[in-house]
Amino acid sequence: MVWTWRFEKADGSETASPVEPEEFTTQGDAEAWIGEEWRALLDGGVDQVRLFEDDTEIYPAPMSLQEAADAG
Repeated sequence: MVWTWRFEKADGSETASPVEPEEFTTQGDAEAWIGEEWRALLDGGVDQVRLFEDDTEIYPAPMSLQEAADAG
């Protein structure tokens, strides 16, 4: 199993990551990485992210990076 993030604009269109994306062997590693890199992603033009395990999307909706910024 491989865990990866998809980087998107607010309209759901895919965009390039300003941070070198990684592949992870666990969901926890992937979530820890996004916790460390979300601000750099937001500053680089990524509005939201989606987590995938192989080809299966994990969450029912994209995770907004702006909401993370507003909360913290």
